[in-house]
Amino acid sequence: MGRWASGVLALCILGLDQLAKWAVGSHLALGESVPIIGDVVRLTRVHNTGGAFGLLPEHAGLFMGVAASVSLAGAFALLSRRVHGLTRIGLTVFWAGTVGNLVDRLRWGHVLDFLEIPYWPVFNIADAAIVVGAGLLCWRLLRGRT
Repeated sequence: MGRWASGVLALCILGLDQLAKWAVGSHLALGESVPIIGDVVRLTRVHNTGGAFGLLPEHAGLFMGVAASVSLAGAFALLSRRVHGLTRIGLTVFWAGTVGNLVDRLRWGHVLDFLEIPYWPVFNIADAAIVVGAGLLCWRLLRGRT
């Protein structure tokens, strides 16, 4: 995967994330929940001022700074010709998720979460991208490749 393909993938993830957040923000009130697939998947509008799983909500500025730093570092790495294959895909997906949540923090001061499944905190597409991207990067590191 080259730099152009990385850019397209990142824009697709970021666009889907922001479109979904716009739709949920336009149609659901804070705390409102509607079933999508029975009680297995629900759309529930939540505002998260903290980090993952709502941890440390009183430190929103810290998370904004970390997200900005990670986004900047990720952008430089993705522009490099040294990042290839699964590492580039993982970094692209991770970066897009980080930027998606950073956009929320800069725009609203919180992240809009909306996907609810049993026994798991409410999350969004950007959160899922961060987890998938981090998983791909860990896979590469554990296999001894970067």
